[in-house]
Amino acid sequence: QVQVVESGGGLVQPGGSLRLSCAASGSIFAMYDIAWYRQVEGMQRELVARFTRFGKKTYADPVKGRFTISRDNAKNTGYLQMNSLKPEDTAVYYCNVGRGVDYWGQGTQVTVSS
Repeated sequence: QVQVVESGGGLVQPGGSLRLSCAASGSIFAMYDIAWYRQVEGMQRELVARFTRFGKKTYADPVKGRFTISRDNAKNTGYLQMNSLKPEDTAVYYCNVGRGVDYWGQGTQVTVSS
């Protein structure tokens, strides 16, 4: 069993930055893939970025060049650095930790507005 807790969301102006954190406990973090998803109310949850346990990173097209996913296995923590934020980035962001079985956090709200 893996417990996942996101933090770092908030209100930011367009063009601003936020860093989300994903703290995981209960297992060996390095053995899992981590991913960030986001969801707007009434819409499907969409993948934002993924960082596999083998070191491969992938990004959704809308965030390429603006968002950076990283992980610190020693701290059992993943991160999503979000720069040049746009109003369309507004969503609840969820961390996913998985390896066959998926574990989700409760989500953290990101609002980009002037």
